[in-house]
Amino acid sequence: MRKQVVAVGLCLAVTTPMLLSRSAQAGTPLACEQLAGLKIDNVNLLSSTRVEATADLPAHCRVLGYVRPAINFEIRLPVEGWNGKFYMTGCGGFCGTLDSDRAGFTNSMNFGLRRNYAASTMDSGHWGTSVLDGRWAYNNRLAEIDWGSRAVTETAKVTKAIIRAYYGDPQKKSYFIGCSTGGRMAALEAQRFPDDFDGIISGAPALDYTGLVATHFAWLVQANTGPDGKDILSKSKVPLIRDAVAKQCGDATGLVTDPAACKFEPASLICKPGQNSDCLSEAEARVVEKWYGGAKNSKGEQVYPGGLPKGSEPYWPVWLTGLDPAGGKLIYGFGLDFLRYMAFQDDPGERYKAADFDFDKDPPRLAHMAAIYNAMNPDLSRFKARGGKLLMYHGLADPIVTPQNTLDYYAAAEKAAGGNIADTFRLFMIPGMDHCGIPGQAGPGITEAGFDPVSALEKWVEDGVAPDTLVATKTDKEGKVLWTRPLCPYPRKATFAGTGDIKDAANYRCE
Repeated sequence: MRKQVVAVGLCLAVTTPMLLSRSAQAGTPLACEQLAGLKIDNVNLLSSTRVEATADLPAHCRVLGYVRPAINFEIRLPVEGWNGKFYMTGCGGFCGTLDSDRAGFTNSMNFGLRRNYAASTMDSGHWGTSVLDGRWAYNNRLAEIDWGSRAVTETAKVTKAIIRAYYGDPQKKSYFIGCSTGGRMAALEAQRFPDDFDGIISGAPALDYTGLVATHFAWLVQANTGPDGKDILSKSKVPLIRDAVAKQCGDATGLVTDPAACKFEPASLICKPGQNSDCLSEAEARVVEKWYGGAKNSKGEQVYPGGLPKGSEPYWPVWLTGLDPAGGKLIYGFGLDFLRYMAFQDDPGERYKAADFDFDKDPPRLAHMAAIYNAMNPDLSRFKARGGKLLMYHGLADPIVTPQNTLDYYAAAEKAAGGNIADTFRLFMIPGMDHCGIPGQAGPGITEAGFDPVSALEKWVEDGVAPDTLVATKTDKEGKVLWTRPLCPYPRKATFAGTGDIKDAANYRCE
């Protein structure tokens, strides 16, 4: 058998076309219980079991297995009413679990199963105690390659093989949907493996993973660490900053629709003589300035694009300053594990601290692993040539995967395409939205349930109708609609017409 060798950065990933047993190739549908007996190259199938319908999910055939050496996957095939299509999801953080029953939309395979797709997901090729646990990568280059690029494409291959064996026919269309790390996986599929999927949704994509999680996160931590090793800016001061930004730059719904145009200065909140409350110390104001400004070297040069977007303050506690007693400061532990076990060609290990990161010397040292992980190639010509469609979205209030790099990537892709990228790639920036629209966060923006990119992508891929707008809907805890607003493909923005209700999408236009 001829092997295909695909360059992955400074390493080589060997992919082998999957072979099915003769009975599976013949086009005769197999019973669910027979699927586990299939012989597929480089794949161990562990079980195939019929699962009866529940109030939430249709009856389906559940297939478990792994692509060697360690990419665990799960496939769910509707027993009746299959729509003829394949829906695959990514995973968040460092992944490390087979999160098949993840609720909601983000990285959730059941979202597709409920729509009668054959659906699958994977753990990215390793086991971890949580999505924040990076210890699996310590001196483990193969696992890093699996997480970086191999897990999605290999799982897609085996899923397609199982679909053909079970239904007797291949899928008519294939879709991949992911957010955060899953968004990086999505973009990487369009760049490196353009034949895997017809349509791709990439949400809040951590495209430059090394620059984001090493350089940018280390900057955030160092900026807020005092000489005593303790945090300078605490959770208690966040509401003051949040309210000041919203007052100066927010609209009537509380959204900061254009963070880059917001001129709020943290120094305006510095305590005046005799003032002891509702103000910031000079040290606290400097932290906020550094967070907004983004990572710089000793010459003042930007070493990662942009800082925290103005308008992201409502979401700082969970990611940056801590939630009591529920914890928080998620970027601290996440970034630290990345620096210790994943960021550099030679892992420094558990003694390494965020304070050790050198903004002059260390960004260039990330290049080796960047070639394995990052999804920054702006050339989408192969994806375009096969008719692929990429729908990307990003919250403008995302304080963890900051949106400026996504905007820069779109500009680079547009340039690489000679200015004509809209027939292949559309980007939607969402005012007020937190990272991936995580439900339960207290903020002005929509959650993941507040818009429907899947239906828009289906119409684009299957009917040739490109999404000129998406509709964002903000609801309260009881489901009452608070406001609606159109989302426009970048670089257009939703502009209030000047008359009518500002909370009604009908009174906006894309300009």
